[in-house]
Amino acid sequence: MSGFRSTSSGLRGLRPAAFGADPGGARLERIRRSPNFANGAFVNPEGTRVRPAGGAALDMAKRYLRKEERALRAPAGSVPLHATTLADLARPPVSGLRLTWMGHSSVLAEIDGHRVLFDPVWGERCSPFAFAGPRRLHPVPLPLAALGPVDVVVISHDHYDHLDLPTIKSLAGTDTLFTVPLGVGAHLEHWGVSETRIRELDWTESTKIGGLTLTATPARHFCGRGLRNAQHTLWASWAVAGETHRIYHSGDTGYFEGFRDIGAEHGPFDATMIQIGAYSEFWPDIHMTPEEGMRTHLDLQGGSPAGVMLPIHWATFNLAPHPWAEPGEWTMAAGEAVGQTVAAPVPGQPFEPAGDLPTHPWWRDLSLPLPQDGKWPVPKIAPVTTSEGDLDLVSEA
Repeated sequence: MSGFRSTSSGLRGLRPAAFGADPGGARLERIRRSPNFANGAFVNPEGTRVRPAGGAALDMAKRYLRKEERALRAPAGSVPLHATTLADLARPPVSGLRLTWMGHSSVLAEIDGHRVLFDPVWGERCSPFAFAGPRRLHPVPLPLAALGPVDVVVISHDHYDHLDLPTIKSLAGTDTLFTVPLGVGAHLEHWGVSETRIRELDWTESTKIGGLTLTATPARHFCGRGLRNAQHTLWASWAVAGETHRIYHSGDTGYFEGFRDIGAEHGPFDATMIQIGAYSEFWPDIHMTPEEGMRTHLDLQGGSPAGVMLPIHWATFNLAPHPWAEPGEWTMAAGEAVGQTVAAPVPGQPFEPAGDLPTHPWWRDLSLPLPQDGKWPVPKIAPVTTSEGDLDLVSEA
C-alpha cells in the first residue's frame, strides 16, 4: 500500500501546471452544499448530453478528415486586426460603455468607469501543452501588458479556451480582482493569485466591485481541464450592472429556457456577448448555433430586438467541424431576419453600443464559398398583443 501511495504521489508530481488544481478543504465543502451540485458533480439546468453518443465517434472523425471541409475551417488569409486599439482605449468612452472584442470569448468591457475583462486568453494555444492543441488563427490585437489596469477579470468556466494559464500568471502580478464560478478559484490560487483577490460565486449569487454588481447566472455546459473530469468546478454566464449600463456575457452554453428568467431578473441589457461558434450536431446541448444565440439575445431582452449583440467564441480557434466564416454569416442573417442590431468588429476594434457600430462582414474577404449559401435557419418573430392592447414582438422558440 505504501508503494501505491508513492507511485500516486509521483504521478501527481508529473501533472502539468496547466491542469490546475482540484478544489479541496472549505472550498470543496462549499461546493457540496451548492443546490446545483448533486451526486458528486455540478448539474445543468436542463438535461444535457456533454459528449457525443458512442455511435457518433466514427462519423465525427470522418467529418474532420474530409479534405473539402478541412479547407473551410480556417481563414484563407490573414485575419485583420484593428490598428489603433491602444490609442482608442486611451480615450474614455463617451457614452460610458465600450466593448473591445479581442478574439474568441475575450472582451474588455469599459462600463460606467470600470474595466471588466471577460475570459482573457492571450496564449498561443488553448491547450495544456505548448506544442499541441488548437492554435490561434490570428495574433492578439495588443499585448496584455499594454491593456492597462483592469478592475476585475471574469471567468466563465475552466476550459482551456476560456481560462488560460499564461494569461492568468501575467495577471497574477497585478492588483486586479477575479470573479469566477465555484471551484475555479482553486486553479487561480495554484497559479499564484492570492485568495483575497478571488470572488467565487454560485449561480444567482452576486458580488460588488466598486460601482458594479456582477452576478453569476446559469449556463448549460460542463467543466474540466485534466485527464479526470470530476465536474467539481461550475460554469456560468455573467450579468454585470453599473450605475447606468447593463451587459451580459454568455460564456459557453447550450440554449435553454432559463435565458428568459435571466433577462427578466437582470435585463434588459445595453449589450450582450453571445457564444455563436464551435457548435456541432455531435454536441448540440453544450454550444449554441447562431440561430440559438440570436434567440438567446431576444430572450434576454424580453422577447423583442433591443440593445446590441456582439457575437463571441468564433474566428480565433478551430474547435468544431463547421466552416470558419459560418458563425459570422449566420449571425448576420439571423439579426437581419428579426431586426436585431449585430456588431461585427475585427479583433481589437472598440465600439460603443450607443454610437457608430462596426457592421461590415470583414470575414467574407477571407472565406471560401460556404456550402449553406445563405439559407440559414433563423429565429421567428411573431407579433402579439400585450395586456394594454399594444402590439409587441416575441421570439418563437
